Amino acid sequence: MGILDSLLGSVEESALPQLFSEGLAKTGLGDMQGLVNKLQQGGLGAQVQSWLGNGQNLSVDPNLLKGVLDNEHIEQLAQHFGIDPDTALKMLAEHLPTAVDQARQQGTITSGSS
Repeated sequence: MGILDSLLGSVEESALPQLFSEGLAKTGLGDMQGLVNKLQQGGLGAQVQSWLGNGQNLSVDPNLLKGVLDNEHIEQLAQHFGIDPDTALKMLAEHLPTAVDQARQQGTITSGSS
């Protein structure tokens, strides 16, 4: 994953929420909370709750994300990061559990919406 490695390789885990929030601001999702709400409403509540809790973070498959997110959102994220949509989905699937977990620890998202 050369592009992803160069994009996220030097990013500390605590900076992931901000990096994703910047990309999400370019979409109709708005921010990390908006993405979390969309995933919960789209049937990925178990995964999201694991990220928002204190236990182990469940993984999420890029195809599951593709089934929940609008193509327009995926395209906008891909454009923001300068990558193709499939790579954007892989990036989200790989790093979203940690990013949401970090955002929860930083107090920027909550589990109150579903």
